[in-house]
Amino acid sequence: MSTHSTGTSGPAAAEADAAGLPWIEDAGKIAPQDARALSRLFFDQLVVLEEGTHAYQYARNTLIEMNQSLVRFAARRFRNRGNGDMEDILQVGTIGLIKAIDRFDLTREAEFTSFAIPYIVGEIKRYFRDSTWAVHVPRRLQELRVDLARAKERLAVELDRDPGVKELAAELGISEEEVIDGLIAANGYMSDSLDLPADSSTSGKPDQKTATTYADFLGDWDPAMELVENFTALRPLLGTLDDRERYLLELRFGQELTQAQIGAELGVSQMHVSRLLSRTLGKLREGLLSEG
Repeated sequence: MSTHSTGTSGPAAAEADAAGLPWIEDAGKIAPQDARALSRLFFDQLVVLEEGTHAYQYARNTLIEMNQSLVRFAARRFRNRGNGDMEDILQVGTIGLIKAIDRFDLTREAEFTSFAIPYIVGEIKRYFRDSTWAVHVPRRLQELRVDLARAKERLAVELDRDPGVKELAAELGISEEEVIDGLIAANGYMSDSLDLPADSSTSGKPDQKTATTYADFLGDWDPAMELVENFTALRPLLGTLDDRERYLLELRFGQELTQAQIGAELGVSQMHVSRLLSRTLGKLREGLLSEG
C-alpha cells in the first residue's frame, strides 16, 4: 500500500507524525482500495484529535480528498441528466461526503463507504430537486411531482392507459385539487426556448427562416394603448375649448398643416399661430395634470 509519503520535514508533516498519521502529499491519488484501509486509520485519530488544530484539519481534509472516488462513483448515476453540469454535481456530492465524514461513528462498525454513499446521493438529489427547476415552486409540490410520476407509472400498467386526476388522487390518498396543483407545478421543472418552432412541420429545420416560433404568439406592450388612454382623458377637456381653439387643433394635428399654412388659413401671422397653439396646448396639459 502506497501512502505517498515523501519524508517531508515541514511543520504539517511533523504534526501529522505527532498525531500518529502518515503524511500524504496528494491524497487524491490514493487508490480506492487503499483509501478504505487508510480512512479507518484517519477516523481512529480524528476521534481523539482536538477539533480546530492543524492535525485535526489535516486528518479531515485528507479523508475528503482520499474519498473523492466515492463522489465520482455516485455522480455517474446522474451524468445523463441534461439539466445539471457534472462539475456542479461533483461539488454538491463533495458536500455530502463532508457531511458523512463529520457524522460517521466508528462504534457502529459500519463500512464508511456504505455510510457515505447515501449522504452523497441524497445531496445530489436535493441539488436537482431544488436548483434545476426552471420555475421555482414550493418544496411540497416538488416532492408531489415525484409521487405523481410514480403513481402514473403504476396505474398506467394496471389500467393500460393514462390515469385521470380522480384515479391519481385515490391512489395517493390526496384531494383532486392537490393532484391538479402537482401536475401544474410539474410544468415548471423544464422550460423550452421561445425560439423553438411552434409548427411541428418546421421542427428540426432551424435554417428555415419562415418558421413560426412560440415567441411569435406572445403578446407585447402596444404603445397605441397609451394613446387610447390619452384620447379618452382629452375628450372632456376638448369640450371646454372654444370653436376657434378646436379648429386650430384640427388644422395642426388633424390636417397636419404647418404654422405658416395655418396662419394663411386664419389670416394671422405665424408667430400669432404659435402663441395660440402654446396657449391652447397649455390649457389641455394643465387639465390632464389636474386630472392625474
